[in-house]
Amino acid sequence: MRGSFTLRYALLTLVLAVFAYLYGLDSRFAPKNGDEYPYMHIVRMTAESGSWLPLQSQMDGIKNTKPPLIFWQGIASTHWASQWSLESLRWPSVLYTALTALLLFVSVRRFSGKTQTGFLAALVWLAFFATYRYGRPFLTDPPEVFWLSLPFFALLYWGKSAFESKLLFPLFAGACLGFALFAKSFAYIVPAAFALGLYYWHWRKSSIPQTLIRDLYKLVLLAIIALGIFSLWFALDPNPEAVWREFVLGENAGKFSARSSNYVLDFIRGGDSIWMLILTTLANAGLFIFVLVSTLQQCWRERRFMSDEERLLLLLIAAFFLVFSLPSQRSGRYLLPVMPAFAALIALHWERLPLWGFRIALLLQAIVLGLLIWLGANLQFSAFMGGPGLWHYGLQHWVLMVLSALLVIAGLIRRKQCKAFALMGCFLVYCALTSSLSPLEGQLGRFSAETIERVQGKDVWIPCDYRAKDEEYRLVLPGAQLHGYLAKDAGDVEGLTKAYPIVAVHTPIGTTPALCDSCQILGQRMEMRARHSDEEIKAMLLGKIGEHLFVTEYLLATPAANSAANPTTNPDLLNVKDVCR
Repeated sequence: MRGSFTLRYALLTLVLAVFAYLYGLDSRFAPKNGDEYPYMHIVRMTAESGSWLPLQSQMDGIKNTKPPLIFWQGIASTHWASQWSLESLRWPSVLYTALTALLLFVSVRRFSGKTQTGFLAALVWLAFFATYRYGRPFLTDPPEVFWLSLPFFALLYWGKSAFESKLLFPLFAGACLGFALFAKSFAYIVPAAFALGLYYWHWRKSSIPQTLIRDLYKLVLLAIIALGIFSLWFALDPNPEAVWREFVLGENAGKFSARSSNYVLDFIRGGDSIWMLILTTLANAGLFIFVLVSTLQQCWRERRFMSDEERLLLLLIAAFFLVFSLPSQRSGRYLLPVMPAFAALIALHWERLPLWGFRIALLLQAIVLGLLIWLGANLQFSAFMGGPGLWHYGLQHWVLMVLSALLVIAGLIRRKQCKAFALMGCFLVYCALTSSLSPLEGQLGRFSAETIERVQGKDVWIPCDYRAKDEEYRLVLPGAQLHGYLAKDAGDVEGLTKAYPIVAVHTPIGTTPALCDSCQILGQRMEMRARHSDEEIKAMLLGKIGEHLFVTEYLLATPAANSAANPTTNPDLLNVKDVCR
């Protein structure tokens, strides 16, 4: 059968998925969201306080930014910050992601009656870029997605016994949703309860009276249980007024205020419009975005012949989409809990899906791999010819790149393997991305042990382009007292050396900073820049990659170390305290 996904392909893809999610788990350059470092900061400060509550932070306005479950998880996994590493913080996230994948496999296998379909549902969800990006780092999304998904897929697994349960399932669902709220936000009770109400409504043959009579109390009961679990935060926190002010009013209610001047105009245009919500939700699928589009088209064409399970999955998606279209701040990230439902739909329609969506996925993979191979070859050739930097890949990197490219090409050529190879290709692209940045995880991107020892306990100023950036630097300069200055000033060596006693500065690759007579280089490393001008992007496309994509970071000891006043001729630097906070 065209596009058949055999058990052999399933097991091979599973091995690739496991490797992709574990490879580079401790990488500073792993795809992630900017929330990870602020969360790390709260975990570290709370652990240092010696108490689970209240949550601690040195950042203004970022303390009770999320319920405490995720921070307690970080405290536990790092043993009260005594084993501080990205790997220690992230492995529970990967565990939650694995449990969600297992949940998908078990439930879809049960109601589809096919083991391969169960594997497909789990693997397709893992192949989504949003799952890879948000399902590995230290973020609230992995526990949120798992606990929110559990009651819905439990209904699909147990069927009648769960729907007709008068007490046991509502208690179970309430507890699951309570943990989800305790991980993310109480606001998720709205879409979750709405979706469960639609599930019961469909089970009662679309009879609203029957749903109200037989199932309304279940929804009320599970909502009370879920909100009761969330409310433990107020009961346990010594300062519940701060929780109400910072989290309930600031973090949640603020999302309903108009982003500009008119809620209706925001709804239909701009970056927070309903159209952007649709686009970003589809974009959660990453390389499989057009596979998802073709699946939705297939669902529409077969709408009169859909199974009950497919209708329930679509009701779940519709409920969350409708609810999260109401706040003025709209983002596809809010729809991450329904991506497992999308994956299940793709798996159920897999054999009947047209090849064009998979071929586009393969073409996108070919483009990404081509760019990574071109980038890596340029950097390594430049280093070989004596250019700036010491970029070097081992043989295993090039073997990975060649095998990945060959698989993608084979998928484009061979019709029977097109779908399976497109799925495998997603995981190979993720591995290739991690491998391409691996030199920065070695000595090239780290300060020497001698440098780290020389700054132990000392105040060090670092460039900061987003809040809690210093948490990343704590991984490369453990033991130093870190403070932030504006990253845009990182090239102002003269001004920085006059302002700060020990400071990290940036220079183009292959150059050394012009130092004052009393300045001393303590250490250096290679770092990847995060933001570039249009001219720099054009130059990189023309092959000047090392000069613009990367910089050399020098750690300097300056005359300011011996000056109590630390005078500076740069008024901008004079006014900057610690921008990481």
